[in-house]
Amino acid sequence: MSRTHGTALRALLFSILLIPAFAAAQEGAPVRGNDAPRFGMEARRDSVVAFARQQLGRRYVFGGTSPTRGFDCSGFTQYLARAFGVNLPRTAAQQARVGTEIPRDRSLLRPGDLLTFGRGGRVTHVGVYVGDGRYVHASSGRGQITESNLDRSQSNLVRAWMGVRRVFGAEIDSTAATVAQRAPAPREGTPAPPRLNRPRS
Repeated sequence: MSRTHGTALRALLFSILLIPAFAAAQEGAPVRGNDAPRFGMEARRDSVVAFARQQLGRRYVFGGTSPTRGFDCSGFTQYLARAFGVNLPRTAAQQARVGTEIPRDRSLLRPGDLLTFGRGGRVTHVGVYVGDGRYVHASSGRGQITESNLDRSQSNLVRAWMGVRRVFGAEIDSTAATVAQRAPAPREGTPAPPRLNRPRS
């Protein structure tokens, strides 16, 4: 088999493996970790980046959790993670407490890491790192899923980079996730579950 044919076959098999996870993400169904596609971590991270970039240009909608209706920041990261068998809680503040905490050091960042942002010690925004100092996120200021540089200057619309959570290639503490889901909603940021008040950013 030629090298070209071998590469094409691997790509085809890889696409077939991803279909169940992507279908679950589209429908909003939780995916168990053992149902997720199994492949190398580097390929997994590359796939997370590719899938995140496929959402570029989709509209920002406060409370949105799907590509058809639109996303807010944590709805986007939750949808993205679900496609790869990782079930995240709903809000940016809750997502900032699951996975493995990584030091805020650019040399330690890996594609697929969650980047958290906020002001005054409060996490109010989240995005996914895609490499080369850039991240993809649902921007309320731009009204869509967009790709930004970590070096961009702070402003009233640009929050400070606060931390890093590794959820791909790390075990999420289910107890921490449960506590996060039950925690009070932050006064700023993404919407909380329906039974809580939904403050605006």
